[in-house]
Amino acid sequence: QVQLVESGGGLVQPGGSLRLSCAASGISVNSDTMAWYRQAPGKEREWVARIARFFERERTYYSDSVKGRFTISRDSSENTVYLQMNSLNAEDTAVYYCNARTFWGKGTLVTVSS
Repeated sequence: QVQLVESGGGLVQPGGSLRLSCAASGISVNSDTMAWYRQAPGKEREWVARIARFFERERTYYSDSVKGRFTISRDSSENTVYLQMNSLNAEDTAVYYCNARTFWGKGTLVTVSS
């Protein structure tokens, strides 16, 4: 059974940072493509970042809205995927979800507010 459990959300001031974690079980974060999505209040869920392995090389991809501010990474020993978020602004306020294949976590809320 695949489980994805997000953590690390919270309230942060504009310009601040947070690191989200996605602890996986029943799936290997090192071999599967892992992604983060987010859903802001009143909006559709949108893709944020993805980490994949192609031809033995790890590749990361980011949406234009977070490129240069967010970093996705994974730790195979912990079987966990991370999302380091810097220079946060109010538009980053959302519930953040971890995704692998057709599996989703329940999300963690990030609120950026002064």
